[in-house]
Amino acid sequence: MTAYPAWTPASRPGIVPLHPYGFGTILGRSFVALRHNPKVLLGFALVVQAVAYIIVTAAIAGVAIASFSRLDTVAYGSDDYDAIIAGSIALTAIAGLVLGILSGVLGVVVQGIVVAEVAHAVVAEKPSLKAVWARVRPVFWRLVGYSALTVGAVVVLVGILAGIVALLVIAATWVGAIVGVLFFLALIPLYLWLTPKLFLVPSVIILEQAPVFRAIARSWQLTRGRFWSTLGIVVVISVVFGAVAQIISIPLSLFGGFVPSIIAPTGESGAGALVGLIIVQVIGQFGILLVQCIALVVQSTSAVLVYVDARMRVEGLDHDLQSYVEARDSGAAELSDPYLVGVGRVVERPAPVPYGAPPAFAGYGPPSGTSGYGAPAGYGAPAGYGPPAAGGYAAAPQGHQAAQGRPVPDSAPPAAASAPPPPPYPAPAAGSVPQALPAPSTPPAPPAPPAGDPAQTTWAAPGSTDDA
Repeated sequence: MTAYPAWTPASRPGIVPLHPYGFGTILGRSFVALRHNPKVLLGFALVVQAVAYIIVTAAIAGVAIASFSRLDTVAYGSDDYDAIIAGSIALTAIAGLVLGILSGVLGVVVQGIVVAEVAHAVVAEKPSLKAVWARVRPVFWRLVGYSALTVGAVVVLVGILAGIVALLVIAATWVGAIVGVLFFLALIPLYLWLTPKLFLVPSVIILEQAPVFRAIARSWQLTRGRFWSTLGIVVVISVVFGAVAQIISIPLSLFGGFVPSIIAPTGESGAGALVGLIIVQVIGQFGILLVQCIALVVQSTSAVLVYVDARMRVEGLDHDLQSYVEARDSGAAELSDPYLVGVGRVVERPAPVPYGAPPAFAGYGPPSGTSGYGAPAGYGAPAGYGPPAAGGYAAAPQGHQAAQGRPVPDSAPPAAASAPPPPPYPAPAAGSVPQALPAPSTPPAPPAPPAGDPAQTTWAAPGSTDDA
């Protein structure tokens, strides 16, 4: 008996197909990922960002109140008054900068969680927050170090340019102003050039467990040849969510200006007007915070999809992911991480087939003649068969059609058409006499029945005259 394998259902589809995809797929599926695991993606991001926003706002407000309240103890316009104002402003700015950096660390945590979760969503997995954090935790400080490195580089660069502009303004005001405008305009293309190049660094750090500087070089390498598509994704997402944030904030700001007059139409300011204004501002800030969380999730998701697509095209990651999915769905245990199997390898993909040309198959040579396909490598044409004729069909063996008594078609090659067809039987030798074929023998006649007594051999029915 022949044993047939048991039927198994098809593998579950992920958020993207397991083959290289394009700009539209990356942009569209970045939003689809929000529906795949909203508790981990949107819920976690919203909670963390909201907590960070509340803590930072309360801390800055506390520092500002504590520092500026000292103004009540000195006379207005005195030297101590001006010194306290300057010190309070500086202290509040420093507190805001430090707390902003700390909130940025929480933003890095959110980005890492999104990257790890989307990597599972590509292979149709929906892990818990604990499982996702277990993947991010070993490389968490690398993410923080990369963020600190970026912020430090920006601060140093802007500080150097600001110092140059300040010196030029002291020497000549109009020269400093022109140079400052030129520096600002030069920073825009620099930002647009570096952002796509470094877009995949968090994904490389988390999925490949690479150090910071190696991740920077790896991101630079993977985005080579994909600069404009990556830049388009970053710009489209930033513009869309920036416009949505403005749509939310502008009407609420205008409405907040009318709240005091609505609550206190006589112009008397009271606790009700203040409470109404605070409620409107809180609602507006919550809406903006929600938009920022969604933008962070979508942008981090698009970074993972760009990373996966780049590795599919260069390193054949799609084959590793497909093998992993098939082995997992067949019940295999202790599978290797598919994102670590072929890191850094180079896979040569076949060149695209021009429109109208026959497809090329592995192990098959180019088509013979003007139509049809070639035989597999190592196999030749049958003996007696030549290359295809102009109509695309191969010519028959020499003498085959004539032996069957059929005329040679007009599309045959000229040499084959001019040659006389061979006789169906070998021709006799010269001078010989053809012999007659022997006559077929006739079958013998059947033997006659033996002669005997008619009385013994003749049968008659009962009651006939013979019985009488």
